[in-house]
Amino acid sequence: MKPSALLTVCVTTALAATIPSTKRIPTAAESAVLGRRILALTPLATLSTIFPTDNAPVSGRENRPASVAGMPHGLMEYIADCDDSDSGNPTILAISIETSFLNAAAGSNMSVSVNWVPPHPPVKRIQSRKSWWDLVFRHGEDAESEVADPLTYSAAALPRFSLLGYVERIEGGDESKELAKCFVKSHPDARYWLPGNRIHESHFVRLVVKEVYWIGGFGDRAYIGWIPIQEWKKVKRAEWEAVRLPGEKKGWKEWNLDL
Repeated sequence: MKPSALLTVCVTTALAATIPSTKRIPTAAESAVLGRRILALTPLATLSTIFPTDNAPVSGRENRPASVAGMPHGLMEYIADCDDSDSGNPTILAISIETSFLNAAAGSNMSVSVNWVPPHPPVKRIQSRKSWWDLVFRHGEDAESEVADPLTYSAAALPRFSLLGYVERIEGGDESKELAKCFVKSHPDARYWLPGNRIHESHFVRLVVKEVYWIGGFGDRAYIGWIPIQEWKKVKRAEWEAVRLPGEKKGWKEWNLDL
């Protein structure tokens, strides 16, 4: 590459970095609508709780090390949007012996972290520009060789959120055929550990959401911060059904995301 061309590349890159984005940042209310759609479409989440303090009794069956007292604990779990009140409280099929629900029974609050996984990969990925060193000094196969990307999309560019609250048993939920039907629709395999099964003691619970923290993606185009709980709870089904998330349809491009 000629020195003049290299200078043009460097100046153009520097100027691009200083030009402020003209994209409009979505409001917390708009982000709440997107979050409610993600909750409705996403079957998996990370449940986080706190182990009881060291003076709490430990059952021999659990065999919990004393050193984890007061530490956070997070594991993937099945969730579903089956709340009759349509207020954004996720439904969970709790297995009584699972650590997350033992911690909740001992008094721990819970956070449910959800991230959007697009069903279709983007047609155009976010990629770093080659450095001036690569442009000037590296040529041939070495310059083009790349390690295979384990993800087909940029997870950092996509929305995710955390619902913070407490676990509440759904009264009558264990006998509710409609609740079981809704949950199994998202998780067909869960029919084998529904309440009343012969293997595990289980029951339906909801996370009563008290706070919502949202990361919509990159900060120059997405809302990042707390969503007021009233905004989260007042979203109607018709609202989240009317919006679409990145990757729901084929042909999307990562750099064009506005969340």
